[in-house]
Amino acid sequence: MFFLRMIFRSFSRQFKRRLLIAVTVCLSATVSVAMLGVVFDVGDKLNAELSTYGSNITVQPKSDAVISDLYSTDDAAGAAGTSDSTGGSGTTSDPTSFLKESDAKNIKTIFWAFNITNFAPQLNIHANAGVNGGSGQVSIPIVGTWFNKTLKLDTGESTVVGVQGMRSWWTVQGAWPKDDTDQAMIGVNLADKLGVKIGDTLTLTKTTASGVNNVQPVKIVGTYDSGDDAANSLYMASSVAQTLADLPDSVDKIEVKALTTPENDLARKAAKNPAALTSEEWETWYCTAYASSIAYQIEEVIPGSVAKQVRQVAALQGDVMNKTRAVMILMTALSLVAAAIAVANLMAASIGERGNELALLKAIGATDGAVSRLMLAETAVISLVGALIGAGLGSGVAQIVGQVVFGSGITMRPMVFVLVFVLLAITILIASVSSIRSILRLRPAEVLHGR
Repeated sequence: MFFLRMIFRSFSRQFKRRLLIAVTVCLSATVSVAMLGVVFDVGDKLNAELSTYGSNITVQPKSDAVISDLYSTDDAAGAAGTSDSTGGSGTTSDPTSFLKESDAKNIKTIFWAFNITNFAPQLNIHANAGVNGGSGQVSIPIVGTWFNKTLKLDTGESTVVGVQGMRSWWTVQGAWPKDDTDQAMIGVNLADKLGVKIGDTLTLTKTTASGVNNVQPVKIVGTYDSGDDAANSLYMASSVAQTLADLPDSVDKIEVKALTTPENDLARKAAKNPAALTSEEWETWYCTAYASSIAYQIEEVIPGSVAKQVRQVAALQGDVMNKTRAVMILMTALSLVAAAIAVANLMAASIGERGNELALLKAIGATDGAVSRLMLAETAVISLVGALIGAGLGSGVAQIVGQVVFGSGITMRPMVFVLVFVLLAITILIASVSSIRSILRLRPAEVLHGR
């Protein structure tokens, strides 16, 4: 009890210095809790933010994937979630190998189904186009896809998927086409080339593999500007494109947008060859939402497919994540260093003012250890008060950062508070070392005689 009374009496005698220590620790705790809170939650937030810029996994028939690997086809188009001027296939010819469109919904049955936020199949073909009933011979690239399609899953649940939710950066004039109708939307570059505007009708003519000339009129209900080569294409419902090309239930590509965990060494090793993993590594990889593990599971449910992560998106996510975390951890470290310097100076000043008191304690029998414990206890109590207040303020600051930067709150994990309190304890202890050394150097006779 006597020890505690001495601690609390010291606060009244040196209130301003104690208050400064509390404020210093409070500010450091605020910054540390806010930054580390964001660091621990930034992964999901950044993935959600970056996922608005297109698909990060593409699914192709195996034969197309082999050709892509042989000729090192760039998947930048997939990174943007767009097709090139030839309709997305990267060639001027139509595809010859296909996946079943009806298998696309199986993507929502994998282990990481809830991480699949959107997907859309594509049938990339070419057809001759004539404006308003004309029979022009201009060959244009066509992308048959889903726009805003409601799927009924075998589980009884339903989900809405399609390119409308995957092209947030497109500038759209008019309306998005409706699925399973003869409506279409045209890229601004192609519209300028053909002299087409919203409300016009394009007559599409295509010679099928069996030699039949199919004719399909489509009504232009909207135009889009993607800012890249995709603006040279015509987008229409996949069912209409399949009828035009006489390719029922056929697609040559599926774009998938998924929330993923940034790559690490295990993910990169698995991406090269999952069979090379040990059983323990395989289980960890399979049960973690890496892009490569999600792609692997997609291959399991879509026959004859190869699913690949878009390297540009994966690299961007990892790079942004690492840099963001590095900045926030650096800010946390700097705040702790500043707190250590401030607390050390305040304790040194406090010991200088209380030299006579501490010398008297040593003169009447207090050991160096007892005096040191007294000073440490006083600093610990006031630092704890500051840390508790700072933890509350830091949680609030983290929520502000989350709302301003990501448009959503930050989930504060208990580990953040534990880590901050441990770091502050170590910081205060280090800051107190120089002060404790000055206590050990006190000579009661010299101090009390004014020497």
